[in-house]
Amino acid sequence: MMNEEIEKLESLINKANKIVFFTGAGVSTLSGLKDFRSSDGLYNEKEKYPPESILSHEFFYNNTEYFYKFYKKNLNSLKYSPNIIHKTIKKLQDSGKDVSVVTQNIDGFDKEAGTKNVYEIHGTIMENYCTKCGKKYDAEYVFNYDGVPKCTCGGLIKPNVVLYGEALNDEIVYKAIKKIEEADLLIICGTSLAVYPAAAFINYFNGESVVLINRDATPKDNMCKIVIHDDLGKVFENINKDLNI
Repeated sequence: MMNEEIEKLESLINKANKIVFFTGAGVSTLSGLKDFRSSDGLYNEKEKYPPESILSHEFFYNNTEYFYKFYKKNLNSLKYSPNIIHKTIKKLQDSGKDVSVVTQNIDGFDKEAGTKNVYEIHGTIMENYCTKCGKKYDAEYVFNYDGVPKCTCGGLIKPNVVLYGEALNDEIVYKAIKKIEEADLLIICGTSLAVYPAAAFINYFNGESVVLINRDATPKDNMCKIVIHDDLGKVFENINKDLNI
């Protein structure tokens, strides 16, 4: 059954003019990172504080040392690499397809794979800035810093990620929604579609076909032309092998 659905998906990809991949944490787990909401995800880690509280704006400023202890332990994607999903998307772009990625992930794997037109709606660990003077720092500086990372001016460095209690970047949101509105094929990968407002972005899609590839069922399965509940790595191995690109 899965093979039939993959064949239908490959046909849609070959015919599509504008494709948007809407991706979530299930894409990153294939590289070795933990997701957030599964039984062994970050939100089920035993911590002194609830992980959702740790990853909040208020906690960052009020308990910065503990924030960075958790952040460096669990969100350091520098130890990992892009996987078959990122590489397949890059391959589609290289073939001449008009492909964009709207991602909830902050690991930076899409850009590391060389993919263009990436909209990181929750920001990225790859960018960091001083809250005092605005000086920018890379991820290596932050993750290799002993303790709470500080700027040369003495100011506190903050990752350019959207924490709970913070607003999304208006410019990135506008561009991401525009790409979704203009697409004729939307492929949703590795997301429970439980995080808002990001999950609502797919409602702006006006095209013909929505495809969902996720291990578990989601609230939006019934709006999709193709639904594949299976291991994402296995699905994309097949897609990468079969597509004529």
